[in-house]
Amino acid sequence: MDIPAELIPIAGMVMVLGIIAIIFWYKTREKELQVHQDMRIREMEHQRKMKELELEVEKEKNRHTADKAS
Repeated sequence: MDIPAELIPIAGMVMVLGIIAIIFWYKTREKELQVHQDMRIREMEHQRKMKELELEVEKEKNRHTADKAS
């Protein structure tokens, strides 16, 4: 199997670039997953706060209705 001498350095550079690309992709994917996790946590906190506000509004409505009835 004869491999031209010009291909060996090119193949070496391509291999290094491939390794760098894989590492970059891995780090980027890791950051993306972290951002999604953070967004999910914020969304859950927001939903919890909205439920608390809804409960407060219901309490106020009931209190207002009870005051009118009295």
